Amino acid sequence: MRALKAGGAYFASVFAVGFMLGAVRVFLLEPRLGALGAVLTETPFILTASWFLCRHWVHRFKVPPDNAARLVMGLCAFGLLLMAEFVLSRYGFGRAFSDQLAAYATPAGAAGLIGQVLFGLFPLLQKPSAQKP
Repeated sequence: MRALKAGGAYFASVFAVGFMLGAVRVFLLEPRLGALGAVLTETPFILTASWFLCRHWVHRFKVPPDNAARLVMGLCAFGLLLMAEFVLSRYGFGRAFSDQLAAYATPAGAAGLIGQVLFGLFPLLQKPSAQKP
């Protein structure tokens, strides 16, 4: 149960940061750098924030260091992120589900998806260091 709660908190905090960075990416970076350049510029910032937020929530919820608990936390956060992305895409931008899936086939979409997968793996990857506050 701790891992699920931590996954939800991890998702919510990173989603909030990503929402702000996404506005910068779309309105400031994309017109100047193109979609791929904007995503590649944004990704290190969101992954850095994700790393530290993950560590915070692991410590706060005392998620056990075993692989199963960390995987549950990461999968919960990743699943919530994908659901939020599809809901925002559909109801915020009027895109069909198939259009959102097709976006992952673009270079910018693939780069973003790789970043999201890393986000989901961070609880597992941090296993040794996440025990320290």
